[in-house]
Amino acid sequence: MKKQYETVIGLEVHVELATKTKIFCSCSTQFGGSPNTHVCPVCTGMPGSLPVLNKQVVEYALAVGLATNCKINQYCKFDRKNYFYPDNPQNYQISQLYLPICHDGFVEIETEAGKKKIGIHEIHMEEDAGKLVHDEWGDCSLVDYNRSGVPLIEIVSEPDMRSAQEVIAYLDKLRMTIQYLGASDCKLQEGSMRADVNLSVREAGTKQLGTRTEMKNLNSFKAIARAIEGEQQRQIDLLEAGRQVVQETRRWDDGKGMSRTMRSKEDAQDYRYFPDPDLVPVWIDDDWILRIRKAQPEMREEKIARYQTKLGLPLYDAQILTESKHLADIFEETASISQKPKEVSNWLMVEGMRILKEFEMDADQLSFSPSHLAALIKLVDENVINRTVAKMVFEEIVRRDVDPKQYVEEKGLKVVKDTDALEKTVKEVIAANPQSVLDYKNGKEKAAGFLVGQTMKAMKGKADPGMVNQLVSRLLRE
Repeated sequence: MKKQYETVIGLEVHVELATKTKIFCSCSTQFGGSPNTHVCPVCTGMPGSLPVLNKQVVEYALAVGLATNCKINQYCKFDRKNYFYPDNPQNYQISQLYLPICHDGFVEIETEAGKKKIGIHEIHMEEDAGKLVHDEWGDCSLVDYNRSGVPLIEIVSEPDMRSAQEVIAYLDKLRMTIQYLGASDCKLQEGSMRADVNLSVREAGTKQLGTRTEMKNLNSFKAIARAIEGEQQRQIDLLEAGRQVVQETRRWDDGKGMSRTMRSKEDAQDYRYFPDPDLVPVWIDDDWILRIRKAQPEMREEKIARYQTKLGLPLYDAQILTESKHLADIFEETASISQKPKEVSNWLMVEGMRILKEFEMDADQLSFSPSHLAALIKLVDENVINRTVAKMVFEEIVRRDVDPKQYVEEKGLKVVKDTDALEKTVKEVIAANPQSVLDYKNGKEKAAGFLVGQTMKAMKGKADPGMVNQLVSRLLRE
């Protein structure tokens, strides 16, 4: 009988915090600057330079800890993690080993079997390293220290996940929580959220953990899912062949769909941790924790419930609108102005999602004014423009944030309500389509719809569809 295996997964998630300056100096954290322009003696590890802790880093770490049900170490401190690598200018990283700021928390995820709690072992603050740029043409590697000293929190889970699906659900819950807090944008493609996967397999039903490997270089949810599936199969194949799994760090190559060895897996003693002598311990009093707790925003689950009970939206609408905090903010402000939450939801859910897909945009890239969408809805309600024109105007709002009232005026897009002009156009359309008239008189009512469509086309979409329908029906009966 073939053995059955169980996969055991824990994650180390690194999140770059949304501070304007670095964790221990005043250099900018802005993404995308020219190499080595956001640097100073502190973040490049110059002898004699002294770090000063950024208070906002502590507040963001506290906010994330409280939102993930963690206990807070009110007395915490920083340690030096010693290792040698070109992108680490000090030859050590300032982190937290012995007394991390948060510990023993959890988040709840949805699985096929229902809700499941994923334990959080700890959350600690630390500084990011620089970035190596590999020049294939020059056969060399260059180092950019702009990222060195950017503040991170590392969220270390318990080994509670059993599949790629659970991992993605956990990461998505973390990402959503942190984005709602405003602590980070969590853009995997820019490296502001990175996940290292610790994975082992064991025979189903056994309690002892197998030998784990750590996988790095994972910058999308799809890559993470593929890496998990690839690594669990690799380990199962080794065990089935009577070979041992080696504890090591592996790099995932998403293009090739395989991982390769980077180095043997280090343990804490390999880093020779010791308390950082240049940084005093951090004392977090009860009042500080209370202030952070009171400042916590409404989270996604609360929004979903409120959208249904207070605004009358279906569950599906509420779930889609809250997948991005930015989209939820646009919805709420527009609904507040227009007092028509379901109508706002319809525009964002249908036309909004179509435009995002068509232009390959992310919801967080939407930059139009909610007042402009509210004004568009009002123009439709007042029958100043019809829905066909409104869809075109909405696309211009999304792309260029145009003022819909001004745009409609300038382009002459108002509904044509001149009955004489409409009747003249309908008669011309009927005269040009005798076969459709004959079809209608022979009982094919769809023919009338064709004539309505032709009339709308002749009027360049600016006619009132209701008036056109009435005119077509009356003139066909004459």
